[in-house]
Amino acid sequence: MTTAQLMVWAASAGVGLWVLHKVGQFLTRVLEALAAIPVVFITAWLLVKGVWKTGRWMVRHWRTTLTAALLLGWLHWLGALSLGATVGGLALVLLGWRWLGRESFEPYAGRFLRGWWQRWMVYAPRMPGWLRACGLTVADSDNAMTVQVTPFRRSAVKPKPKTRPDQLPRIVAVRSGGSWDEVHVRLVAGQTPEDFDAAARQLAVARGVTRCQIRELGPDRVSIDYQRRDRLHDVVACPNLRDMVATAGTSLDLRKVWSGRTEYGTDWHQPIAGGHTLTAGSTGAGKNSVMWSPIVSLAPVIRDGLVRVSGIDPKGMELAYGRRVFHRYAVSSKDALALLDDLIEGMEARKVAFAGRVRLVPITREHPLELVEFDEIGALMRYVSDRKTREAMTERVALLTTQGRALGYTVRGYVQEPTKDTVPVRELFPRRICLRVASKSHVGMVLGEHAYDRGAWANRIGEHEPGVGYLFGEGVREPLRVRAGWVPDETIKELEDFVTGARQPVFPDATFALPAPAGVPVGGMA
Repeated sequence: MTTAQLMVWAASAGVGLWVLHKVGQFLTRVLEALAAIPVVFITAWLLVKGVWKTGRWMVRHWRTTLTAALLLGWLHWLGALSLGATVGGLALVLLGWRWLGRESFEPYAGRFLRGWWQRWMVYAPRMPGWLRACGLTVADSDNAMTVQVTPFRRSAVKPKPKTRPDQLPRIVAVRSGGSWDEVHVRLVAGQTPEDFDAAARQLAVARGVTRCQIRELGPDRVSIDYQRRDRLHDVVACPNLRDMVATAGTSLDLRKVWSGRTEYGTDWHQPIAGGHTLTAGSTGAGKNSVMWSPIVSLAPVIRDGLVRVSGIDPKGMELAYGRRVFHRYAVSSKDALALLDDLIEGMEARKVAFAGRVRLVPITREHPLELVEFDEIGALMRYVSDRKTREAMTERVALLTTQGRALGYTVRGYVQEPTKDTVPVRELFPRRICLRVASKSHVGMVLGEHAYDRGAWANRIGEHEPGVGYLFGEGVREPLRVRAGWVPDETIKELEDFVTGARQPVFPDATFALPAPAGVPVGGMA
């Protein structure tokens, strides 16, 4: 090859290399541009997503957003000194209002401020951890398995379930009262309210409180209620008969009779007319208070003849102390059967008199409400040796509980062992009260199958809390913790004089001191 040919080949190679260099530069720019496009789009997507989430959060929490905007605007336009002076003055006004007018401060300001504080300072940062610890999250359903193969062995690796943010129940509202916090939570797919019922004890431990109750608010919302303060620790006083001397019996509503206090600090009223009640509790649980407290409230209507009380007292002790209050009274099984037969005879007479005229018999002096107080109802239905007597007793009580509601007959039974064998007709009592019981299973027997899971922990009531129990049944959506008013012996004797009119009741000037709970100093607990 000649020198000229070599020069031509060298020039051609140089031109080719130059062209390849330029093509490489062009391709590099193209690839760099293509690589930048995903980065731009991903950045734009994340920016839009962040703006959307921020805007949604601001709309969802509009009160907090407006407050923050107002504070920032004030700080910008009027300065920090003006803002600090205004906030300090407002705080002093609120403190003075709370100190001087607590009753008006709580409903109009206190509960809102406390709810806001509890939401953002307590539940928002801590609730996610509590829910995870209690197993109230929905794990990733991806069950894919990775198989690793090597020359020596083959192994399968299953990934750990992951909890995504959208699989964690979200707090939608927090309401805070004087003794309770209500945390409204929206469930995620795969959860049911029953899951939260089963974890109520765990949630109470996580929050550090003694009581937690789950309420169903909707198909995908529940309320986790935490009790911060026990309003039933102190003994509840019964009504003062002196205040009822001038009260007319016709002014009292038999569907709303004062009986004690609820766990929310409100008065507990229960209907005496229009339903039957079964109360279960161990010895010393306070069945006496549940029995006598409504009777004391009914003193004016008993005095005026609008209510007649009949007592069945197998022990011959509980009701005998107030014997003159009762229109009928029985101790033995024979006398109890005669008493029930007399009631059924009167019920049949009312059927004849009012059939086809009214649906509910009006309560008058001619046809008063017949209230039957049946203490230790299981003693005459289960433990009487004569089988025929037991069957007859069960039959009479069944007739009164199934037919007496519309005819003005009410039965209130009390039992220690609430099994089906002891009280065969317990399902005929639409309202139930469970005081302290020995077994968790007894709670379900009295209040229903899932009552314990929903917060009715009657087996955990202490011996120093007589009269404390859980109410459930007709008209009550969730188990309600209540405490019946304590009725001293002196009040029962005053009640006898009040309702019989045998002599003007004597009200001593001294006020009866409420008993201190067993095991607790007279001064109370710190």
